Amino acid sequence: MILVCGEALIDLFVGEDDGTALAARAAPGGSPFNVAIALGRLGRPVGFCGGLSTDRFGDVLAERLARAGADTAFAPRLAGPTTIGVVAPRPNGDVSYAFHGHGAADRSLTGADLPQSLPETVTALTFGSFSLAVDPAGAAYLALAQREAGARVISLDPNLRAMVTPDLVAWRARIADFLDCADIVKASAEDVADGFGVDPAHADALEALVGAWLDGGVRLVVVTHGPGGAQAWLRTAEGVARLATPGRAVTVADTVGAGDTLHAALLARLDAQGLLDTAGLARLTPAIVEDALAFAVCAASITCERPGANPPTSAEAAARLTG
Repeated sequence: MILVCGEALIDLFVGEDDGTALAARAAPGGSPFNVAIALGRLGRPVGFCGGLSTDRFGDVLAERLARAGADTAFAPRLAGPTTIGVVAPRPNGDVSYAFHGHGAADRSLTGADLPQSLPETVTALTFGSFSLAVDPAGAAYLALAQREAGARVISLDPNLRAMVTPDLVAWRARIADFLDCADIVKASAEDVADGFGVDPAHADALEALVGAWLDGGVRLVVVTHGPGGAQAWLRTAEGVARLATPGRAVTVADTVGAGDTLHAALLARLDAQGLLDTAGLARLTPAIVEDALAFAVCAASITCERPGANPPTSAEAAARLTG
């Protein structure tokens, strides 16, 4: 099982103002929630570890996770409300986010709410998004990552949300602690630029940042570039292998959940080959990573064709990849 750790919330997609009201649509979301849903649809055993509210939105989130096949035994129901993430379109086709979650269940999680031990069936854990840097949840997740590092694969998606964690110094310090635990890092070009102050188009600067992560113990780093595809760096006994997969031309509905789908599909592809455990990581080769990256970019492109975070099934992704 891959245990996905982080927030689940409600995305409120805001449209045009007709003079009376704003068009709006509420949908389950949150980056870790999306990863869990995508892993379930891609046919991998998955669990979700995050605080879910006892309100109606919390019920919907729990139901969606269960419907996707995600185990919610690690997701305590807490009294705080569900976070609302307002999603609005930008002129360039991208979207902006604003989060309303003071005192919400996802942020209120503490170490006491997390399992004191994990079953042997859990071979990997993923961590990501703003809940890593918002305490008490962030401190609880960090303690979990530190406890399980070395025994289970740790995958990290920094996924900076500056409106929730505006103190970049504190954010970088917390992410540095997670990087010390991580085996796999998936980051977007925006995360690299806004979170780490590195221009992703500047090859030498990007190489230096990724090189520092690899020198610190990370095995695989993936940086996504939206329509430009993704790059990967794999640390091997012979050195660092550098790989790249181009983007796929699609008609974009929106980009919500695309990065989460890519993260999930990368892990799913490795897991399907029995490589997403501590022993499997040592057997990764450039060819294996190249295959997983192509699958992940393909799955993400399908999500971009659909409004909202609506990741593909394994059959849909496989058909598109070979079609």
